[in-house]
Amino acid sequence: METLLLIGIGSLLLLGIIGCIIPVIPGLPISYVGLLVFHFFSSYSINDNVLLFMALLVIAVTIFDLWVQFYFVQKFGGAKKAVNGSIIGLILGVLFLPPFGLIIGPFLGAFLGAISEENSDTYKAIKIALGALAGFFVGVVFKISVSVYIIYIIFQAIPLTW
Repeated sequence: METLLLIGIGSLLLLGIIGCIIPVIPGLPISYVGLLVFHFFSSYSINDNVLLFMALLVIAVTIFDLWVQFYFVQKFGGAKKAVNGSIIGLILGVLFLPPFGLIIGPFLGAFLGAISEENSDTYKAIKIALGALAGFFVGVVFKISVSVYIIYIIFQAIPLTW
């Protein structure tokens, strides 16, 4: 039974990593649920302070991920249409052009959103689109880092018995 539980936890952790890249899957919360299932339902345990710290870290990085997209688009000169375009482009890109849609979608969406704004030219729209792409990648790096750290915590809790 423990083996099946660990397989289920592994599946949650894998889905969490995938969700860090694909925006429609909440990757970090899924990874954290894997950590909670590991703690509460397996014969292993995690320190309560670590669980609390990881909960706060997951919340902080999730908020940061949402914020960093807007920040980079605005920092590169974009407004609301460019931000919305990057989000819509990301979702459509993932759905219709995987895996290349992860890169093409936000770029194209932000570009189209920026070009439709008043007083926008092609150079400015490309710059804004690159900002959207940079924001997406920064968020992905942070989310994957936390998910991998959750996996590390779980592996640290399992004693090696060879």
